[in-house]
Amino acid sequence: MPTALITGVTGQDGLYLSEFLLGKGYEVYGLVRGQNNPKVDIVRNIPGLKLLFGDLTDLSSLLRAVHTARPDEIYNLGAISYVAYSWENARLTSDVTGMGVLNMLEATRLYAGDDPGRVRFYQASSSEMFGKVQEVPQRESTLLWPRSPYGVAKVYGHYMTINYRESYGMHASSGILFNHESPRRGPEFVTRKVSQAVARIVLGLQQKLELGNLDARRDWGFAGDYVEAMWLMLQQDTPDDYVISTGETHSIRELLDVAFAHAGIDDWTSYVELNPAFLRPAEVDLLIGDCSKAREALGWQPKVGFEDMIRMMVDADLAEQRALVA
Repeated sequence: MPTALITGVTGQDGLYLSEFLLGKGYEVYGLVRGQNNPKVDIVRNIPGLKLLFGDLTDLSSLLRAVHTARPDEIYNLGAISYVAYSWENARLTSDVTGMGVLNMLEATRLYAGDDPGRVRFYQASSSEMFGKVQEVPQRESTLLWPRSPYGVAKVYGHYMTINYRESYGMHASSGILFNHESPRRGPEFVTRKVSQAVARIVLGLQQKLELGNLDARRDWGFAGDYVEAMWLMLQQDTPDDYVISTGETHSIRELLDVAFAHAGIDDWTSYVELNPAFLRPAEVDLLIGDCSKAREALGWQPKVGFEDMIRMMVDADLAEQRALVA
């Protein structure tokens, strides 16, 4: 039975990945920061998942976790992942999202000892690294030009992963994941913010939805599809970096069209207000990924389309909001 250790297990990707690996017969450990973490209850209900406590900013705690789990595979998903917050606290974002990768790589290297390739390492890189995009679509070779402290921290972690792979012979791969969403997405992210607001508006619990740039375009996929790509990367003989995306781009306006229409509202303009507070200091206008390498080398492709995913999210939020007011 292979063993996996997942950092950031309480997040959207960590939840889907832990369930995916458990379904494949893995022994799965999830790393949680702090015993008073409010998200711990989310993962306690996953049968078979074992929890360890540690902090990406504390190398000693990571070493303890790795020696306890004795993993064959490590998935480093932990990060401060809300882009807007990264401008409010660039230092903490850099420590966790950037230096945390170095700490996890070093803990893995020290544990692996004389056989650095025996533990396979996955780093969750991000399309936010492309930022001010230098070509469309973006692929693995596209110049990185991050436009947020979060993007900068992800670039650091991405290149550090490459450096450990090349310097020490580690089996370390990065998935450059474009935006991926689900009903488990945090409500601070725009897709879930929209689906939750639509549900509340339909149920008479909310009057308005405030947003920033409605013309920003993203390549949105389903998180449940994307965790399979993470696993496939670590099953390859040779470590590498892969763009994971749908190859389609949609605007916030299109997101609103689909979400409101699914709830029976054809014209959303009277419900949505523009709030300059939600505009980024430096916007990323167009992200669209070329996942042909992953399709050819990994045999991976997305299964859930954009509109089906948004409808899924609206349905889940309608059910959740109804349960809250029942």
